[in-house]
Amino acid sequence: MRYIVMIRRTSTGYSVDVPDVPGCVATGMTVEHARQQIAEAIQGHLEVMSESGENAPAANSRLDFTIDDDMGEEYCTWVETAETAEDAARGGTSVATKTQRKRRHP
Repeated sequence: MRYIVMIRRTSTGYSVDVPDVPGCVATGMTVEHARQQIAEAIQGHLEVMSESGENAPAANSRLDFTIDDDMGEEYCTWVETAETAEDAARGGTSVATKTQRKRRHP
C-alpha cells in the first residue's frame, strides 16, 4: 500500500505523520531517514492492527493541506508498505524514491 506522509522540519531533524493512519508518527535526522522510519512505523502499526482484528485504513491517493507559515520546511510525499504479513516477512517495507508533491517555503 502507498500512504501519503507529511514531513516537517523540527529543531532536531524531521517529524513525520500519516494522515490516513492516526497515531502513526516517526522522526529522522534527514528527510530520507524520516521516510525510512515512517515506512517501518506504518508497517508495525498495520501489523498490530491486524493482530487486533482491525482492518488496515484505506490509503488515499490525494490529500488537501494548507501550508503552515510557521514551518521552515514541509513535504507531502508517500511511502510504500507491504500489504500482508507475508510481504513484510519478505522485506515488503520500502521507501519510494520519487516525491510526488513537495512543498517548501522559507
